[in-house]
This record gives sequence, C-alpha cells and structure tokens, in this order.
Amino acid sequence: MPTELQGVVIKSTGSWYKIMDKGGQIHDCRLRGKFKKDGLRSTNPVAVGDKVIFELESEQETGIITQLLDRKNHIVRKATNLSRKSHVIAANLDQALLIATLYLPRTSTGFIDRFLVNCEAYSVPAHIIFNKCDLFDQEDEAYLDEIIAIYEPLGYKCLKVSATEKNNLEAFQMLLQDKTTLLSGHSGVGKSTLINAIEPDIHLKTAALSRAHLKGKHTTTFAEMFQLSVGGFIIDTPGIKEFGLVDFEQWELSHYFPEMRKLFNACKFDNCTHYQEPGCAVREQVDKGQINASRYYNYLNMLSGQETRYKR
Repeated sequence: MPTELQGVVIKSTGSWYKIMDKGGQIHDCRLRGKFKKDGLRSTNPVAVGDKVIFELESEQETGIITQLLDRKNHIVRKATNLSRKSHVIAANLDQALLIATLYLPRTSTGFIDRFLVNCEAYSVPAHIIFNKCDLFDQEDEAYLDEIIAIYEPLGYKCLKVSATEKNNLEAFQMLLQDKTTLLSGHSGVGKSTLINAIEPDIHLKTAALSRAHLKGKHTTTFAEMFQLSVGGFIIDTPGIKEFGLVDFEQWELSHYFPEMRKLFNACKFDNCTHYQEPGCAVREQVDKGQINASRYYNYLNMLSGQETRYKR
C-alpha cells in the first residue's frame, strides 16, 4: 500500500504540482485521473495554497494527489476560458495584498475595487501597497493621499513603498510576518521586485516596462508560494490585466462594499440595488458625500457588467 502524505501546494503549472510535505520536502505530483470529475466548477481543481493528501508512486520520485482537504477560504476571478465558471488564484490565505501604482503602469480605482470586492466575497482580508513612490512629485503625493483617504477608513490598510529605493520595506515585511499572503496586481507594478528586495535568495525574474505601451511584461508565469525568513509564506501570481468578477446577484454586490453593507437595513426595499429605487439610503449618502463618489461609480459599473474606467 502506498504511504499517504499530507502537504501544501506551492506551485501549479497546470498539469503538475509542487507539494511541500510537513517535513519541508518538495514532491512533483499530478492529479489522480478521476480527480477532475468531482464537479468542481473551475479551470483548476487544485490551487496554490491548497492542502492535499498525496501518495508517492512506487520506485519513482513523483506522486499522485488523491484528496483536496477543506479550504478555510480562497480567492477567484472569472476565467479567461469562457467554458468554465472561475479560476482559483490561491487558497487558505491569511490576507491578500494588492500592489498598485499611480502610473507605469496605472492602477485604476476600478481595478482596486474589483479586487477588494473579490476579497470581501471570499472572506480574505485585503490591504493595498502603493509601489514606486520614489517617482512621485508633490501633486502625485497629494493625489495618492486622496486615494488612501478613501480606503483606510473602510478597513483597508494602505502602505507607500519603493522596491527599488527600499523605502518602507520594513513595514511591508512586518505586514507579511507569520502569515500566508497573496500578492496580486498588474504586470509591471513590481511584485517580484518587492519580493526580491525583502528575500533576495528567492531570485525572482523581473523585466523592464514595455516602451511601446508603458505596461509590464509578464515575468511570473505560474502562481508560486515562497517561504519567508520572517515566518509565513508569500504567493506571487502572474500579472492580471483585468480582475473579472465571478457573477453575483445584483442585490448581493453591495454587500461586498463595507460602506454600503452597513446600510443594509436602511433602504426602503430589502433587495435595493442602489441604482434607481426610491428610498435608497446609499444614494442619499453618496449625495451627502458620506460615500465616495468614485466607489459608487465603480459599483454601478460592476452592477451593469461594464469595464470600470474612472479617470483621475
């Protein structure tokens, strides 16, 4: 009888998975043939961060994943393959950090809000890390402070850093300590550079921006988990162009905006979508400036399924 082992998935390449067992040994494993027939509605039944049971194949160094253990949480986005419902980015997270930049490339508030909605929907605490702050002039600093003033009162910690100049990296490192953290963001925002700055032994690939479009080039091909010297793990992910939402019911979407969620019982109608209904407490708060207009604008775009393009 093959010996059953338990481990965590630290890298997924589609058909093969690297699994770290409880002793720290790494094993290359694949899924048992019938595993994909369990009705999981995603492009990837197993994701980085998943805890699994696996068996080593006799007289081989490879193994077979036989069981996916219960997840405490996970985070997904709409898959590019339209034949499937979603793509699981990572599982069993303590937090997710969105790496954002004002430009080179620009991270819109629409993208930020889509990311935060996904985190809220799947019970993953989220924070925002603003990188490349060494490039900012006074006007940029003032604009960034305006953005931070939107998100910090809602419970999303914001941190200004510079990976290249090593500014505020100690605070960034302490945020990661003893936690399993997902890093996400557009290509070119500096995810890999940030990881290299605090963990130089990892040696992640980095690349310059595309001169033609001032956008990042994909240097991370697959999601991968790395152990941190301060304790905990960090999951680096491929750059994301658009963070597509997995479908929500219209009345449900506002539950993932904390400032709207607290008004759940204040509207005239229980299933209020906060768009045109009379007696809407959310629209009243927007008119009074108590709910940020850009957040409400981005909410309406998500509600209608349009791409959010809220301009500075």
